[in-house]
Amino acid sequence: MTTLIHFLLIALGFILLIKGADFLVDGASSLAKRFHVSDIMIGLIVVAMGTSAPELVINLISGTVMTTEGTHDVVFGNIIGSNIFNVFLILGVSAMIYPLTVGKNALLKEIPFSVVITIIFFILANDVLFFNAESNQLSHYDAVILPVLFGFFIFYIFMNIKKNPSSSEINNTKIHGNLKTALMIIGGISGLVFGGQLIVDNAIIIARSFDVSEKLIGLTILAAGTSLPELATSAVAAFKKNSDLAIGNIIGSNIFNLLLVLGLTTSVHAPLGFNIEFNTDLYISMAGTAMLFIFMYTFGRYKLDRIEGFIYLVCFGLYMWFLINRQ
Repeated sequence: MTTLIHFLLIALGFILLIKGADFLVDGASSLAKRFHVSDIMIGLIVVAMGTSAPELVINLISGTVMTTEGTHDVVFGNIIGSNIFNVFLILGVSAMIYPLTVGKNALLKEIPFSVVITIIFFILANDVLFFNAESNQLSHYDAVILPVLFGFFIFYIFMNIKKNPSSSEINNTKIHGNLKTALMIIGGISGLVFGGQLIVDNAIIIARSFDVSEKLIGLTILAAGTSLPELATSAVAAFKKNSDLAIGNIIGSNIFNLLLVLGLTTSVHAPLGFNIEFNTDLYISMAGTAMLFIFMYTFGRYKLDRIEGFIYLVCFGLYMWFLINRQ
């Protein structure tokens, strides 16, 4: 009976998640059209921040949890796993629903920036390898560096909006009143956060009954659960043929996760012990984002086609197989 209750709560979480994504996409699109801001910019800021909220909540809570080796596997597994889920699973599913066109500006700036910050995070976390330290961790200094980089990213976004105030490419989007738009965005984000929380909490309870490790929980259950808002939002955006919002949501969420979520988590719980086994997952995360850049010059130019989405899904399946076998 207890297990049945957990499964029912997970089902309720999915309902909140799907409806929240629908409200958020419609509200964000309305906001973009009203203020003549491109979908990619709304996706990179408003939608990405909203869908990254579960990662932030989970990490702030789990920052006190350490394994016997003194590492914070749940924290890093959640973020790194979420970014892998975002690229391979969510972009794959979204592209299979509807081929995603990527703007040239996003291709040349936002996507490479996502790769660069992953490399920077890799360097900051591997203190033994790069700085001859006694242990690998994110320190109080890193808690300053990551938010500063995030500040540069936000500054770039707003400068781009100021430079291109009329770059919106939204078609057939209904403009709602200011109050309704705000309520749709806030309500959508709330549905995503509470729905994701219900799914994650109850999935962890079920998983722990099977003695699953903290690292695997972070990379799979937590990563999948906290990536559900991105999946729901990007899938709905793709279904509504809003490619910019779908792409911006994923790239923006990955940037938010590494810079803002980990930055805030580190500032609260520093130092965060880093397990070097996550380096392999970081390589996979960087490869997935680099693949997106390469795909823009194959098949349909500046477009993530269904066949490329299928390749992403195959790679995701192989990664899941690798995780299970590594465990």
